[in-house]
Amino acid sequence: MHGASVKLMAHILLLIHATPISSPGALFSMEQNPKTYTVHFLESLTILGANKWNELTGIDNPFTRYEFLHELERTGCTSKTSGWQPFHVAVYAGGEASVLSDQPIAVMPLYLKTNSWGEYVFDWSWANAYQSHGLDYYPKLVTAAPFTPSQGKRIFVAAGHEQRAVSEAIIKNVQEKAKSMRVSSWHVLFPDPDQHEQLSALGLMPRIATQFHWFNKGYESFDHFLEALNSRKRKSIRKERRNVQEQGFQFKVTEGADITEAQWADFYLFYQSTYLVRGMQGYLKSSFFRGIAESMPEQIFMINAELEGNTIAAALFFKNTDKIFGRYWGCRADYQFLHFETCYYQGQDYAIANGIKSFDSGAQGEHKIPRGFEPIETYSEHWIANEGFAQAIANFLQEERPHIKSYQEEARQLLPFKQAG
Repeated sequence: MHGASVKLMAHILLLIHATPISSPGALFSMEQNPKTYTVHFLESLTILGANKWNELTGIDNPFTRYEFLHELERTGCTSKTSGWQPFHVAVYAGGEASVLSDQPIAVMPLYLKTNSWGEYVFDWSWANAYQSHGLDYYPKLVTAAPFTPSQGKRIFVAAGHEQRAVSEAIIKNVQEKAKSMRVSSWHVLFPDPDQHEQLSALGLMPRIATQFHWFNKGYESFDHFLEALNSRKRKSIRKERRNVQEQGFQFKVTEGADITEAQWADFYLFYQSTYLVRGMQGYLKSSFFRGIAESMPEQIFMINAELEGNTIAAALFFKNTDKIFGRYWGCRADYQFLHFETCYYQGQDYAIANGIKSFDSGAQGEHKIPRGFEPIETYSEHWIANEGFAQAIANFLQEERPHIKSYQEEARQLLPFKQAG
């Protein structure tokens, strides 16, 4: 049993006499909101359509706009079969509303999950603890951008409506729905810092984690960025980039609308190969990538590594006005430092050349630290229906938190930047 499972089980055993583990927990209690809202649960985004959804979410975040989420649904990447069954929330002002004709005043992506794949907030030990007590952890409810460990808003409220009041209505209705469906829990993954604080204040249990992001501090070139590093790290990066160049690699950046069918075919082969070496299959279908290439090409670009006229590796990035997101990568064969060059240094080059402020390179990865990626705190929020498990998990998260904070501080000490003064 993993260490996290052992700690969680210990908490549960301490509480098992205080709260019968087989009894369902009470819903999170809150005062009746004086405003009236109607909350609908939708089995597909198509019920609302792009205009109504994007009116609230906007399109700056590529992972919560209609086009991204709809392509996941359309291609079966988020479905009952995949364990990501759409169950989205739409909120309307007043006591009655027509989903087909009225404009919602808030929306929230929501999925009925029958596994924990593609979430990047690891709760396998929680599921194991449930199973060891003869209880079902699945299904559970998850609010997230599927398969995407990237922070952003999760509850989208129209201007002129109070965020807290609407969030309270959503929480109340989701918890009531969870109870009626005998769902174990609800998890909000990677909310932005503001919504993390608000959801914590409204009674959800916060959890913190760490990612590594790179920040463009007004650099005029990659060499300008290197000047900010200590001598040893600067020399190391230059050596890595020179090594890749001496192997004969050339790199091509292609914006979304110009990515060819041949490039997509190569990319998807590489993408699947990264999973196959671990005995798995990639979550996303080729048709999904083709779909977003048509519906949101302005937020996609691809970097190809070519050797003697052949494409050897590819990395797919998303972007908005302030940030690039490194998401998927794969290669035909392993070459020294090729991953670092394709996924990190080329991304940093792109951000600098285009005046983009930051680079979200995805989950985990301590190898990013010496390349200038700084630790940032990420968040998730959790509600557990069973009172005994809720208290045990709350204790576990409280114990986990200082270890995460300590890890973040240790990571900061390893950053390659010159010391001030």
